[in-house]
Amino acid sequence: MSDFNRTDLTNPSTFILLGIPGLETAHVWISIPFCVMYAIAVLGNFTILFIVKREPTLHEPMFYFLCMLAVTDLVMSTSTVPKMLSIFWFNSREISFSACLTQMYFVHSLSGMESGILVAMAFDRYVVICHPLRHSTILTNSVVVKIGLALVLRSGILSLPYPFLARRWPYCRTNIIPHFYCGHIAVVKLACSDIRISSYYGLFHLLSEIGIDGFCIAVSYTQILRAIFHLPTKDARLKTFGTCISHLCAISALYVPDLFSALMLRFAHNVPLHFLILTVSLYHLIPPMLHPIIYGVRTKQIRGRLLQLFSHKKT
Repeated sequence: MSDFNRTDLTNPSTFILLGIPGLETAHVWISIPFCVMYAIAVLGNFTILFIVKREPTLHEPMFYFLCMLAVTDLVMSTSTVPKMLSIFWFNSREISFSACLTQMYFVHSLSGMESGILVAMAFDRYVVICHPLRHSTILTNSVVVKIGLALVLRSGILSLPYPFLARRWPYCRTNIIPHFYCGHIAVVKLACSDIRISSYYGLFHLLSEIGIDGFCIAVSYTQILRAIFHLPTKDARLKTFGTCISHLCAISALYVPDLFSALMLRFAHNVPLHFLILTVSLYHLIPPMLHPIIYGVRTKQIRGRLLQLFSHKKT
């Protein structure tokens, strides 16, 4: 490793992931809740996909978007959590340079996809509440497919600069990444050149993506609230607003840890490193775990189908 530190290598062969620096002795104990959360995320999201596929009455835009979210959550968590657990359990710290860049790309692109899917779901809620008679003509299956493709293209293209920027820097300081995955900022900080372009692009991508998506969601819910307040009775207003609760919870589960962890990594210089990394790890675990729970509990059709499955098993 000392030879590596003394040599300028544009493309180092491997990086070493430390997991959660400063808490190495607690890695095994930390892995227990993390493993449970990951197992819940995998089981919950596969259950959502299974139920929607098996139940024809759920073949609607809202549930198609929910399936997109479930697939994104599955791939997002699987791109980082298994490697993190292998570090905790087997001390498997090495990751090749190409695998590191691939992981970096998937993490950033899938994060953008999650945000975009929540915007699409907000638009679905807007159409359902504000234009209920036109819902089936506005959000046809072909429109849903086009929205999904647009989200994939947007997040994929906007995330391409991350691995390309990371690849162009010379790495001469160390190959040790004080993290459990190859985040863009964590990797380029190891470069021995001016990385302001990488830092500026990362901040631009974060704020523009959250800003645009947040603006679209805010506009949708402004129109939704206006329509709700025009309803004649309090019961009708509460019932209509209740259909949005699951989506609002999903938004909170994604944006709060995402924005908090991203800003902490960039600006909280006096905060202990292990606290920052634990905060980031929650972003990779909490949304994939909570999304199927939120929609499984709050959505009557999914809850009813789950109860049917369990009752059939008992009989």
